[in-house]
Amino acid sequence: MLLDPENTLFVCGATPVLLLADAPVHDVLPPLTAPDGAVPVCEGWSIVPRLTLCVVDGPGEHGVLVPALAAPVLGGADGGAASGDMADWCTAAEQAGGAVVLSLEQLPEELDWSALLSSGIARGGFVPTLA
Repeated sequence: MLLDPENTLFVCGATPVLLLADAPVHDVLPPLTAPDGAVPVCEGWSIVPRLTLCVVDGPGEHGVLVPALAAPVLGGADGGAASGDMADWCTAAEQAGGAVVLSLEQLPEELDWSALLSSGIARGGFVPTLA
């Protein structure tokens, strides 16, 4: 299932994050509660981070394709927000062995990590790269 890039936000960091809004896989991802910041692994899920297309693959027929080059990226080498930073996000995901994938009903106006990880509104967890 193709997800509109406007419903995504790639966040660069030592462990990169992919936020999904209104994703068809939302109800299939496990509920996330990580008040201590220790994000659990999403068993049975994998991610393939590429510059032009990011694939989040789940069990069975579940999965989502994100046109990554057109998606917004927060952070990166210059700390800015531009689609050119997608290469930084992909590199970070490869180095981290995956990314944290969080599915929400809608993207937040501000990134409040403690609220996202402990409020029970997000689903997902750490998704390893496809080996």
